[in-house]
Amino acid sequence: MSNQEYTFQTEINQLLDLMIHSLYSNKEIFLRELISNASDALDKLNYLMLTDEKLKGLNTTPSIHLSFDSQKKTLTIKDNGIGMDKSDLIEHLGTIAKSGTKSFLSALSGDKKKDSALIGQFGVGFYSAFMVASKIVVQTKKVTSHQAYAWVSDGKGKFEISECVKEEQGTEITLFLKEEDSHFASRWEIDSVVKKYSEHIPFPIFLTYTDTKFEGEGDNKKEVKEEKCDQINQASALWKMNKSELKEKDYKDFYQSFAHDNSEPLSYIHNKVEGSLEYTTLFYIPSKAPFDLFRVDYKSGVKLYVKRVFITDDDKELLPSYLRFVKGVIDSEDLPLNVSREILQQNKILANIRSASVKKILSEIERLSKDNKNYHKFYEPFGKVLKEGLYGDFENKEKLLELLRFYSKDKGEWISLKEYKENLKENQKSIYYLLGENLDLLKASPLLEKYAQKGYDVLLLSDEIDAFVMPGVNEYDKTPFRDASHSESLKELGLAEIHDEVKDQFKDLIKAFEENLKDEIKGVELSGHLTSAVALIGDEPNAMMANWMRQMGQSVPESKKTLELNPNHAILQKLLKCEDKEQLSAFIWLLYDGAKLLEKGALKDAKSFNERLNSVLLKAL
Repeated sequence: MSNQEYTFQTEINQLLDLMIHSLYSNKEIFLRELISNASDALDKLNYLMLTDEKLKGLNTTPSIHLSFDSQKKTLTIKDNGIGMDKSDLIEHLGTIAKSGTKSFLSALSGDKKKDSALIGQFGVGFYSAFMVASKIVVQTKKVTSHQAYAWVSDGKGKFEISECVKEEQGTEITLFLKEEDSHFASRWEIDSVVKKYSEHIPFPIFLTYTDTKFEGEGDNKKEVKEEKCDQINQASALWKMNKSELKEKDYKDFYQSFAHDNSEPLSYIHNKVEGSLEYTTLFYIPSKAPFDLFRVDYKSGVKLYVKRVFITDDDKELLPSYLRFVKGVIDSEDLPLNVSREILQQNKILANIRSASVKKILSEIERLSKDNKNYHKFYEPFGKVLKEGLYGDFENKEKLLELLRFYSKDKGEWISLKEYKENLKENQKSIYYLLGENLDLLKASPLLEKYAQKGYDVLLLSDEIDAFVMPGVNEYDKTPFRDASHSESLKELGLAEIHDEVKDQFKDLIKAFEENLKDEIKGVELSGHLTSAVALIGDEPNAMMANWMRQMGQSVPESKKTLELNPNHAILQKLLKCEDKEQLSAFIWLLYDGAKLLEKGALKDAKSFNERLNSVLLKAL
């Protein structure tokens, strides 16, 4: 087979251009990424050797080998893992595939240090090698194939694939280093980077180098060169080590290697269970959200091992989805080694491990919540996701309610439900909340005026998920939740009734509102809960839920709402006497637009609003 030339996908070209010309900060992470990829390939081979009958007799010792040539300025990373065939090479090293490249590009900030830290997190680690290499040669042979292939590229838009000769399965990557990066072709540089980032990769990493020493004395003294191969990492599964053997730095270094994250984790939970079930877990709570946190196709951050043998890293059932930000390892002594991923979903052992793990993680989050400053670091990136647990995790709902924070209208800050309850007024029967799309608009809602007169605090909820989960939350500590916009809540305030004579007085004006706004609203009502506001768009049940569904791409028709009017307001009292139909219509539309602004913060037809406003002002001057 002759060399076949291919063109990188557009996004890969953009990425390579960034790697080569822009992302200079912390170049050494390229080696961490290539070693991590090699470790993943070994993990996958181990799994296949347990589950594929054809591979059960394969005689291989998993390892990673590094070698270099300082004269030729080359560095080689070799593994005897699962390997790749031609289609794998095209998919993984030439196209966007599952690499997350597009997401990576959209997340770039322009800060070279921050951007280079994103490389591993977005699964584009292989391409980081182009930060230091002017050319890369990959030779690989898939364990299930007889044919080996070579992949070659200088990172300038194209790559070549050809057949080659390779005896053992696995992948060998040779980097032809740029002049300014040739120091990576040195024993001490490689050793230093491996110890910094890959000390606890669970496979041995060997470094082949030439050792120079002198023998003899005086005129007989001569230089002797000897080729050596040393293991340069511990190759220990850190999670299986005793806590007493480990320091904070060990946990931090393992996290950065495992999670491809240069930042330090907020916290970690290392737990070993012995008894009827035996397993070890090591979970990390990151300090920043992963890029795919709110994507349907998010990648699980937890790996499952059985007796240190990797099983899977793409099972989203290992932890509930509201804890998808957690990174870490579950290692069971009781699951069968050849357990299939389908069986995992119904496995009672794993269900017990999951349940206990959730409790451990929530307890750690509770510990963080004792310190408001530290808890803010957790809650800002992960609070919305944690809230999702209210919908599905009934077993831990009370614990989750304790951990959530809500914006208090009275205090102007985020508070716990416990704090809210401690400040309940003497006759207050409920915990009141108001749903909306924007916190600033919620703060300005006329609905809050009557609650303020009573001294009742209202929790302002502006996350998209709130409309989805809050209807299913009935109470906290025996105190019911009430939507502040619903009639039941307003009745609890003991609002002034609208008497029949007032209704008669406003009958014609209400009719004028309804005629002018017939295409916009469902109806018009006089309201007893408005004070300073003239008009308010009444909230419909499930209105925010409908908005949330639209944002999720679902087709939900817009529903008309009720316009509520304040009969005590001076403007409406004056409108009762307005006989100029054209002017009355302009006023009606202005009041409606004002109510829409309070509700949405924007108008669909700003031009007409401006024309009406100018017309009214002109007549008033």
